[in-house]
Amino acid sequence: MDQEKVGKFIARLRRERGMTQEKLGERLGVTNKTVSRWETGRYMPDVDKLLELSGLLGVSVNELLSGERLETPERAAEKAEENLISVLSQSDTFGLSDRIAYFKHKWLSEHKFDIGLTVILYLAAATAALIWVGPAMLAAVILLGVGLYGLMRNRMMAYVEERAFKK
Repeated sequence: MDQEKVGKFIARLRRERGMTQEKLGERLGVTNKTVSRWETGRYMPDVDKLLELSGLLGVSVNELLSGERLETPERAAEKAEENLISVLSQSDTFGLSDRIAYFKHKWLSEHKFDIGLTVILYLAAATAALIWVGPAMLAAVILLGVGLYGLMRNRMMAYVEERAFKK
């Protein structure tokens, strides 16, 4: 399976339907960056998105995975077999470390506001503790910060494990 060919095919079909990457992403429940990654051939759509994507683009899943329209039944059967063999021979498109890195990045990007707000509030509390109460309170605020960091990291890793290790 040629990911770049598939990506170019997705881009062409999307443009033929007058959709932006953002609009297609909204309809599929993914980001426009995800659609962009599909179209550049860096990633393939998840299996659970293939049927919905093929429906939105007006092609069969077989045509989508082939990266071309399959005009004859013979050609469709031939490509179906090639696609099946390709998928089975690549039991995992990404390695575990790739999946972990991807989901960490995804979690961080989805929680930028929360993280930023937490950091700002933490710095304000640390400054206030140092100015008005003193070093003892600053130490307590630092311990609170370590606890907040641990909590956020734990939430991120739970998210990553739930997705990266799921087959």
